[in-house]
Amino acid sequence: MIGPTLGFYFGRRFLSSVLGIFVGCVFLIMLIDFLEMSRRVGERDVDSFTLLLVILYRAPFFTEQLLPFAVLFGAIGTFLTLSRRLELVVARAAGISAWQFIFPACLLAVLLGVFSTTIYNPMSADFKERANRIEAEIFNRQTGLFASTGGGFWIRQQSVDGQAIIQAGAKVDGGRQLSGVNVFLFGPDGKLQERIEARNATLEDGAWRLSEARVLTPGLGLQSYDTYMVATNLTPNQIEETLQSDTVPFWNLPGAIEAARRVGFGVERYRLQYQSLLARPMLLLAMVLIAASVSLRVFRFGGIGQTILGGVAAGFLLYVFTKLAEDLGEAGIVHPIIAAWFPAVVGALMGVLILLHREDG
Repeated sequence: MIGPTLGFYFGRRFLSSVLGIFVGCVFLIMLIDFLEMSRRVGERDVDSFTLLLVILYRAPFFTEQLLPFAVLFGAIGTFLTLSRRLELVVARAAGISAWQFIFPACLLAVLLGVFSTTIYNPMSADFKERANRIEAEIFNRQTGLFASTGGGFWIRQQSVDGQAIIQAGAKVDGGRQLSGVNVFLFGPDGKLQERIEARNATLEDGAWRLSEARVLTPGLGLQSYDTYMVATNLTPNQIEETLQSDTVPFWNLPGAIEAARRVGFGVERYRLQYQSLLARPMLLLAMVLIAASVSLRVFRFGGIGQTILGGVAAGFLLYVFTKLAEDLGEAGIVHPIIAAWFPAVVGALMGVLILLHREDG
């Protein structure tokens, strides 16, 4: 096996490269998010500290999907730098095989995947929930009757009062609390009976409790209520399934799957998310193997540019294939375990096969 000194050296170079790329992408996404949030806030009286706090809380959730690309580009950059400086040539001359000097990067990729699944994902979900609370306070400050909430979330329900469509600007606690709410109530004949605007909506047993509600009824005009109740047949589990499947922390997913199964609701999205998080270390390992298969070529042989483009294209194709498999799994066409694990396993096997062919003949 590779010695500890050389192994720590290769591992440190790989880790610093991955972290550098990841942090750079995080700052870029935060800048774009700042501009978008500034546009959404518009004329609302929001101080810069609150806006910055929202962006910081949203950043982990948005950047969680960047890790595979950071590992891919970091591994390519590390191996190319070591090859250009002839350090890999010296390692080969000392009797160290390619499998030995890519081992530290592979081990760190797996550890990064475990960290991302068990620590970073729950942290990003918690921070996203905090950002939702602050956004709810910001976008509650509406002006004018039935002011626009800028899209937000839509919920359709059927209850004893008839069909209703609920629009909300922000959600808290998995959708159990909504803010910036517009409710459209329809009668049995499909005609609009009431339009309700409320500052907040809280899901209770069999009803939504609307606070600071203004109700517009055709023929009766506008009326205001401190509290207004709207019947619903939705349960907290159904609300979570509709609005919060992608923000459930890793450690809470088994309980969410069991709760959804108990009430007879679809569990495919939860199961797919859970299996995707479990497969993340394998996906990062596949990215390192793909990077190694295109980056260990000696510089004096030429063709480095085409090889790098091939590695980048292979990494993107693997990521697209992963997302396509997840869509098929979410639709119930493919089993969630196959949808989550198959792309990562295939990518890792392809990297191993290419390395076997190039290194061992």
